Amino acid sequence: MAAPIQAGAEALMMDAKDHVATAIKDLRPGETIIYRVAGESYSLEIMEAIPFGHKVAIVLISEGTHVRKYGEVIGRATENIAPGFHVHVHNVEGIRGRGDQAQAAGGGKA
Repeated sequence: MAAPIQAGAEALMMDAKDHVATAIKDLRPGETIIYRVAGESYSLEIMEAIPFGHKVAIVLISEGTHVRKYGEVIGRATENIAPGFHVHVHNVEGIRGRGDQAQAAGGGKA
């Protein structure tokens, strides 16, 4: 069972391997947020507007890197994404459901 959500965080990171956290409110540039994972709290400066429910990079995600959320690969970065920036379809290419990409991401047969 998942751990309970602790009060005081503005974003949730689900797995220690994740590159992103999910905003649980609208985030504004210049705001410093708190996100938690595995019982630890971390702070991060937001660099651009990130809508509720969207992803924010918590580490540098280099172009070509398989992006992880929930401990799983959710896509591939199409450009470098610095911490605090919005992670969405404008800078991540979906690879799920693409047989030509699934094997490269460790997702099974092509």
